[in-house]
Amino acid sequence: MSVRSVLACLAAVVLVASACSGDDSGDPYAVPTVAVGESQAILGWNMSVSNIRFDGDNVLIDVDASPSGDGPHADPKDLRFGLYGALAHPLEAPALGGCRDVTDLSVQPLSAPAPDRLTGTVCLGPQRDQSQVRGVYVYSTGDRMPGTTAAFPAAFPVGLPPTKDDDTGLSLRTTSVDAFRADGSMVNPTELGDADAFTGAGYMLLGLDITSVATKYRDVSESRGGPTMVVMSPTLPVPGLSHACDVYGASVLLLPERSRESVQMGVTLCVQGDINDALLYPTLSLIGTHAAVWTRND
Repeated sequence: MSVRSVLACLAAVVLVASACSGDDSGDPYAVPTVAVGESQAILGWNMSVSNIRFDGDNVLIDVDASPSGDGPHADPKDLRFGLYGALAHPLEAPALGGCRDVTDLSVQPLSAPAPDRLTGTVCLGPQRDQSQVRGVYVYSTGDRMPGTTAAFPAAFPVGLPPTKDDDTGLSLRTTSVDAFRADGSMVNPTELGDADAFTGAGYMLLGLDITSVATKYRDVSESRGGPTMVVMSPTLPVPGLSHACDVYGASVLLLPERSRESVQMGVTLCVQGDINDALLYPTLSLIGTHAAVWTRND
């Protein structure tokens, strides 16, 4: 081979390597990504998300889905949608019932008119800064990768002690703990010695600060095939004991925008049910799961 041929081959190798290293088309955190308006298979559904739009303080999306035929599909009651982007705090809503507070808009809320169909609008909000929203994601609280669950106690009034999960690289710190009876009256920590204070139903709002180095969390997510969701238990379906529980939910997907160099999320989660279970024996779990993203082109 001539010197000219060798140089040409080396140049081609360099170009290919440069192209690969600069390629940013991969799916972030092992979450398949398509443009809004396209369909993709996720959680046993062929699902499309279209017509992302802003109306007042709400982000609205139209969803249409039918079973993909690849095994059982996720229960619609377990599906949650969230806003993907540079948000200060994650913002999610249940697939079914997420438009309950949107009374001034002409929308047909997402429903499951048949076991093999999902159709309608999902409402997410309030979100006033449109520039932060790059798209939407979906996941299922019932989809749990085997062998990926780490569980921690998070009891009132301390909440979750400072926690570092070595498998994911995630660090969690409690920022607030507020406990209530079903009637909305607050539970004071001094009542812990009063047996009569813990009867009936109740709920607790737990504020968390969740951090990690993005490269570490991304490597873990990609190696197992999906990101981490944080799940609190026990919980109740919408409508729960408090409107705050409906708004915050009992789970959140940790899916930072792909350009971020760190995971930095402030979240609030609700745990609810029997007041003893909800306040004295709640559990916070980190669980690997599958998700999908639809991104805006504008």
